[in-house]
Amino acid sequence: MRAHSLRSRLILIILTPLLLIALIAGIWQYRTTTLRAEGIFDRGLLSAALAISRDIAVSDGDALSPPTRAILSDTSGGEIFYHVYAPDGVFVTGYATPPVQPVTAPQNPAEPFYYDARYRDENVRVLRFQDGTTVSGVSGVFNITVWQKSDVRNSFVREVVTRSFTVIGLLVASVAFVVWFGVAIGLRPLLDLETAIARRTPSDLEPIRRPVPIEARKLVETLNILLDRVSRRISSKDEFISNAAHQLRNPVAGVLALAEAVQNAPSRASAIARSAELVEAAREASSLTNQLLSFERASGTDVDRSGTKIELQTLLRQIAERFRLQIAPRQVDLILTLADEAVTIQGDEIMLQEAFLNLLMNAVVHGGPEMSAIAISLAKKEGMAVIEVKDDGVGIPREKFVQAVSRFSQANGGPGSGLGLPIAARVMENHGGSLRLLDTSVGTVVRLGLPLIDRDIPPDRRRRSD
Repeated sequence: MRAHSLRSRLILIILTPLLLIALIAGIWQYRTTTLRAEGIFDRGLLSAALAISRDIAVSDGDALSPPTRAILSDTSGGEIFYHVYAPDGVFVTGYATPPVQPVTAPQNPAEPFYYDARYRDENVRVLRFQDGTTVSGVSGVFNITVWQKSDVRNSFVREVVTRSFTVIGLLVASVAFVVWFGVAIGLRPLLDLETAIARRTPSDLEPIRRPVPIEARKLVETLNILLDRVSRRISSKDEFISNAAHQLRNPVAGVLALAEAVQNAPSRASAIARSAELVEAAREASSLTNQLLSFERASGTDVDRSGTKIELQTLLRQIAERFRLQIAPRQVDLILTLADEAVTIQGDEIMLQEAFLNLLMNAVVHGGPEMSAIAISLAKKEGMAVIEVKDDGVGIPREKFVQAVSRFSQANGGPGSGLGLPIAARVMENHGGSLRLLDTSVGTVVRLGLPLIDRDIPPDRRRRSD
């Protein structure tokens, strides 16, 4: 994944709309200046035409007054040219040939008529103006044409727009400069946080308690939650390793002692007898090791990623067949009461089988010699698949419920590793479900809850099975 600078992103987010606004402002300024220049220069042409009309009436077309000549020589920064002819078409004064009118020009305009034309290979702006007056005894409507090079007004527009764009550019550059250093100052608390985290040792998982901006507070809170989870996970691992080492020490020592006894047996018959004991001790150690591994796998299973759709009726029937094969010598009835409609969950089939088999074997091992039946029921309730495992054995006292689901603990003592119920509870937890021991007068009742795939219930109720 490509890394991006937070400062660059913030500057880009801030400056992009600013540059867009500056561009729109520049375009608006150009159009406004163009229209303004057109109005200013057109009014200058009209002023010149009116001055010429007045002067030819006063001097009978012989000369223009000095003020009018001043207007013609430098109106709006450029020279104005003119042409006047009488009502009968006779040339009166000015330049001999005016710019050609467009074909769409009116013949007798009542109002001043402006148009753009070419005059001696240059673009010009032209005003044709008609005024009724008397010159040398000739009365009528005189045609006055004045024009000016378009470069004059274009230069004016360029100058104004250039100044405007320069100011806009300076403003954008100033904002960019302020934003660059302002963002750097604003990000300083995050950089300080990064430095503080980098200085931590791998074993330092204490929550971050340094002050941070409000915008980063949620990030720090989430990081603290993660650190707490990692810390508890590591503590759990350490505790598990310590307990596992303690639990394995005695079986391994027993296997070692029996192996030495076989090695030093005084006779072949004695060696064979002790070998049988050695095999049984090795099986017990192997069973304990497998349960320890099952507990660890149950702790690390990611059901959301590795889980598949599982129909619980089919799964429970398969588990029942495996269980019957494993306890064939014991006369224990297994009764299944399953829901008529399909009950489907998302889960890890292997770990669920391990959990249910642990519950069933736990009932056989700790239920006592009088236990004769185990009943499994499956139903739907409030978006959950509810499974109850009941037996008619000696049961677990209510005050020992917590002890029964704790690792390496047993409520009533006896054989086993004390991991049967904890494995089942951890599997349920990783599937978003729960395991509960229910108070009953006969035997033991374990209620399991697993969320259905098609459930539609609030998240805070998905871990409830009753």
